[in-house]
This record gives sequence, structure tokens and C-alpha cells, in this order.
Amino acid sequence: MRHGKKHNHLGRKKGHRDALLSSLANALIKYKRINTTLAKAKALRTYVEPLITKGRNNNTHSRRVVFSYLQNKESINELFGPIAEKVGDRPGGYTRIIKTGFRKGDAAEVAMIELVDFNEVMLAAKESDAPSRKRTRRGRRRSKGVEAATATTAVDMEEE
Repeated sequence: MRHGKKHNHLGRKKGHRDALLSSLANALIKYKRINTTLAKAKALRTYVEPLITKGRNNNTHSRRVVFSYLQNKESINELFGPIAEKVGDRPGGYTRIIKTGFRKGDAAEVAMIELVDFNEVMLAAKESDAPSRKRTRRGRRRSKGVEAATATTAVDMEEE
């Protein structure tokens, strides 16, 4: 039965799991993108997103709370500095998980987890798509034949 099973234990005891997630969170904050197994990436997302939310509020209490999780001064400075500036107006969803296939040795499913606002390729693609016309579900494009038919009927009505 799965009663009360809220998170993946990752095959480790609590102390080892906390150390693993802290190390992965430090690496994600430092490099902005890391490759790991899918299970670890999903566990890391639930671990690091509340820390990033606390990083938006730069005060002593928030810094001490986040430091109790990460235990790394460089990560704290990075989190409360450049990362907090970029995610300041985002209401959540700071990370993206992309499945990248299977590991050859043990066929574990591998994924890349990254901070959303630090992927220059996707940000550039989003900016290039911005000038395009906004699509709505309600409006449909008319075919050229229908437009031509309505134009000719309008001209015919004007002549009468």
C-alpha cells in the first residue's frame, strides 16, 4: 500500500537523501543545468523550488533558512543575487525537466533539469515568436475562396 507516501526515498536513508538533494541543488544553482536520473530530477524539483521562492525575499531569516538546506555560501550568494533577479516576477515553476533518454549501463531514465530563466536558446526562440499574431480558440482563419466570395457579393450589393 502507498498510504502516506509523499516523496520518493530514492533508495537511501534520510541523511543520505538529504545530502544528495543538497549536493544536487548546489550544482543546479551553480551550473543552472545538470543531468541526472529522472527520479532524482523530480525529487530535486520539489526540494529546490521552495528555496528559490525564499531567495526572492532577501533578508537575514531567509538566508539562514536556505543556508540550513544548502550549506554553501557561494550557492547562497548566487541564489539571492542573479537568480533572484531573474525569477523576481515569476509566480513559480522555476525549473524545467527534459527527458534525455536512457543510461547505457543500467538503462536508468536520464533527464536534464535546468532553471527556466537561464536557457538562452528558449528565451531567444520566445522573443522571435513574440511578433506573431495571437491565436485564439474562437477565431478561425477564412480560406481564400471564402474571402473572395464575400468580396464579390459585397461588390455586387454595392452595384444594386
